[in-house]
Amino acid sequence: MEQIKMIAPCLFGVESIAAEEFKRMGFTDVVAENGRVLLSGDYNMLARANINSRFAERILINVGQFRATSFTELFDGVKDLPWEEYIGKDDAFPVNGSSISSALYSIPDCQSIIKKAVVNRLSSKYGISWFNETGCECKIRFTIIKDNVTVAIDTSGEGLHKRGYRRNSNDAPLKETLGAAMCDLARIYPDTKLYDPFCGSGTLLIESALMATKTAPGLRRFFASERFGFMPKTAWQQERMRAQDLIQHNIEFRAQGFDIDPDCVELTLANAKKAGVEKYVKAAIGDIRDFTTPDERLLVITNPPYGERLLDVAEAEKLYKIMGERFDKTQGKKYFIISPHDEFEKHFGGTADKRRKLYNGMIKCQLFMYFKHK
Repeated sequence: MEQIKMIAPCLFGVESIAAEEFKRMGFTDVVAENGRVLLSGDYNMLARANINSRFAERILINVGQFRATSFTELFDGVKDLPWEEYIGKDDAFPVNGSSISSALYSIPDCQSIIKKAVVNRLSSKYGISWFNETGCECKIRFTIIKDNVTVAIDTSGEGLHKRGYRRNSNDAPLKETLGAAMCDLARIYPDTKLYDPFCGSGTLLIESALMATKTAPGLRRFFASERFGFMPKTAWQQERMRAQDLIQHNIEFRAQGFDIDPDCVELTLANAKKAGVEKYVKAAIGDIRDFTTPDERLLVITNPPYGERLLDVAEAEKLYKIMGERFDKTQGKKYFIISPHDEFEKHFGGTADKRRKLYNGMIKCQLFMYFKHK
């Protein structure tokens, strides 16, 4: 069959990680861009991307791209695209999107024009003038950046960061896709011993366990395109079986979390069970002031509370100092800490061996990596 062009939006700073993951899945036409990855494949690969991607925010079908500086150009550009290949005569097709640095800046007006253009195209193809939109929902997403228009169909539904295991969370949850990126940068192996002294709802522990066991993050959830008329059911069945076969059982990986809040500990254990990794994830009540590292090779990945999140800046700085004192910087112990504080290293008491800029929502952060100990 003809290759489907896809777009995988992702958090800023995660593009290269996501691109490498798609290559490992078997995609050959992969291009990382600012805030997204472009790729192409057949129906099976589209299903595979949804089920297996740890870092992408969603998978979109790239229906078309063109330039538009007027509503007439926008209407004509959208109308020229093959919407009938994706949207059935009974399907619903809501429109939403964004516009940045473009002549067409009114989102409601752009939504209205795109909707009318799609209706016009489908009317001529199906020979009907009214669409009840009672069938499955094919969401149309548009982006207009510097007058360049991209229109796409969302195949994921809920964002891919919603794995299905975290129905509840603590006050300041780390997005699952960002947590997975941190784990990837830290390198998770089947025998890793991982610790998180600020485990919250358990995101880092669970994402690392899913990674260690090679469990696809989307294996337990539903995707919008499973209802699409043009998507063969066999693609989903085959890709879920493939993902199931890749899971590694009975590995030596262990993840131990601590949190000062008993509710967070309870939440972590409940979420680990929903994710199917309770065998590998443990959690207990613990204060950072009492944290000690066992005499073994280990990895600490953590997202400590900080000024813009749960603590004021002064309290956060005190916390960083305590972390620096409690984290044993000897050979075989690695620390990966995310923080938006520009002077984290000063308060922690050591310059990171490596830093990586990442975004936690709209907050610019740095992942501070310590791994070169004597």
